[in-house]
Amino acid sequence: MLPHLDAAYTLARYLLRSEDAAQDAVQEAFLRAVRHFDGYRGDNARAWLLTIVRHCCATARTRGKREDAFVEFDERLHSAHIESATPELHLVRSGAADEFHRALDSLSANDREVLILREVEDLSYEEIARTLGAPIGTVMSRLARARKRIQALVHRESRDAS
Repeated sequence: MLPHLDAAYTLARYLLRSEDAAQDAVQEAFLRAVRHFDGYRGDNARAWLLTIVRHCCATARTRGKREDAFVEFDERLHSAHIESATPELHLVRSGAADEFHRALDSLSANDREVLILREVEDLSYEEIARTLGAPIGTVMSRLARARKRIQALVHRESRDAS
């Protein structure tokens, strides 16, 4: 599970928008993974761990923590380990990180979650469906909706800035 620690933290950080809450959620997820390792069926360790992280984040959010009270995620500080050329990194490198993060923050938790799992963590639709416990069609529609909303918001902000 340790090779997936960065992915677990990145997901938790995006979902909870707080460094401390993300660290707590990842720690809880690893404890749960160790406790319930006998339930792991050996298919995809990363997807299995991210499912646990997702549940820990949901639990943290329902414990009375309001989303608007969380600290904004700073891509430059917290995701330097991500080296792939995702659409998000393209935006960050092109100087549009602030616009992207404002757009990302405006998404619903479900849409933000599926976008992070696909574009940042590079999970397949099937892995995301397993992680979320949702049908692949739901994953695809959430992802399409999230991408469309991000694109519209980033385009609007860049147009407003001109």
